[in-house]
Amino acid sequence: MEKAAVIDFFNRCAPSWDAEMIRSEDAIRVILDNAGIRAGIDVLDVACGTGVLFPDYFARGVGSLTGIDISPEMTRRAREKFPDTEIICGDVETHAFGKQFDTVMVYNAFTHFPDPKRLVETLAKLVKRGGRLSVAHGMSRAQLVRHHSGEASAVSIDLIDERELAALFAPWFDVDVIVSDDQMYQVAGIKR
Repeated sequence: MEKAAVIDFFNRCAPSWDAEMIRSEDAIRVILDNAGIRAGIDVLDVACGTGVLFPDYFARGVGSLTGIDISPEMTRRAREKFPDTEIICGDVETHAFGKQFDTVMVYNAFTHFPDPKRLVETLAKLVKRGGRLSVAHGMSRAQLVRHHSGEASAVSIDLIDERELAALFAPWFDVDVIVSDDQMYQVAGIKR
C-alpha cells in the first residue's frame, strides 16, 4: 500500500467523514477506559482524522492533546473544528515530536499502516515509561473486514489477530488489555 494512495483516499473521504461515522458510545467508553484516558494526561491521537475522539478526550479532562494525520484534508477539517488543539499534518512514522506522551491512541486506523511491527516500534518510542499504547477499533474484526471490502481495500491491510498484536507490543509493553469481540477490538499495554 502506497502512502500517496492512503493520503488521496482520506482526502476524498474527508468531506463526508463526520456525517458517515459509525460510533458505538459503549465501545468508545470501554476503549477510552482501557487506554487510561483521564484528567491531566498528555495524549497523542495517531491518524486522528477529523478529530472524532477529541470531544471524548476533552470530556475526560486530558492535560494536552496532539493529533496527527497524514491527510491534509482530514487535518484541515480537524483544525476547523478544534482550532486550539495541536493538529499535525504528517506521517507519525517520520515526524519528530520532540516529546513523549502518557497515552498514544490509534483508533480505527491501525489497518491503514502497512507494517504493524514498524508502527508499534515507532509508537513505543513516543510513550513515556509507565504510559500506555492503545490500538483499538470500535467494531469487531469481522465488521471491519466487511467495512474495508470495497474501495478501502486498496488502502488497508487485514486487522491482525489480537494475540499477534500483543506479541508485537511485548518487547516494550506489559499488555493488560486484549479484547476482540462482537463490539470492538483493542490491545493496550503499559510501557516498561
